[in-house]
Amino acid sequence: MPQGQVSTVPDDGLTTRQRRNRPLVVVHTGEMKGKSTAAFGLALRGWNQGWSIGVFQFVKSAKWKVGEEAAFRALGRVHEETGEGGPVEWHKMGEGWSWTRKKGSDDDHAAAAAEGWAEIRRRLEAQAHGLYVLDEFTYPIKWGWVDVHEVVEVLAARQGRQHVVITGRDAAPELIEAADLVMETTKVKHPMDAGQKGQRGIEW
Repeated sequence: MPQGQVSTVPDDGLTTRQRRNRPLVVVHTGEMKGKSTAAFGLALRGWNQGWSIGVFQFVKSAKWKVGEEAAFRALGRVHEETGEGGPVEWHKMGEGWSWTRKKGSDDDHAAAAAEGWAEIRRRLEAQAHGLYVLDEFTYPIKWGWVDVHEVVEVLAARQGRQHVVITGRDAAPELIEAADLVMETTKVKHPMDAGQKGQRGIEW
């Protein structure tokens, strides 16, 4: 695999190795599918490197069975049984308020989202994982349930080598500014345009 060539070398006092191994904040945003899929692809690479993987899903229903969850839970068992790869934790935060009708007011859901973020903050401060996937985390930020300025501050202050990947549409400008890598998915064509609903193995 060819080595990538950087366009600039900042005068930051770091060696090439130190700069290369700097932990990243990654944002996957945009209107098209594939944002979470790409994040889980990064998590697979991290698992293979032996990193502790922490997945925190903010919007998908707790009853929604996604293929990635089953796969990563299996990889977690592989690590426990053989030592291969890294440990895996998968958490469904809040109440799944986006895709299913749940009891409780908006205030209840906001409180659940805030507690989910508080748990992630505690883990970042404890350096619990090597890679965090905050799936659909842009939504509680957009809805004002989690303060974007606090998120940016906590991410900037995190210690150690902790990579953070955030997915979801309409990423806040402050989050984009703070990120090291931002990708935006753009729809060209989608089966739903032709009346086709989601299917097993493609959407879940």
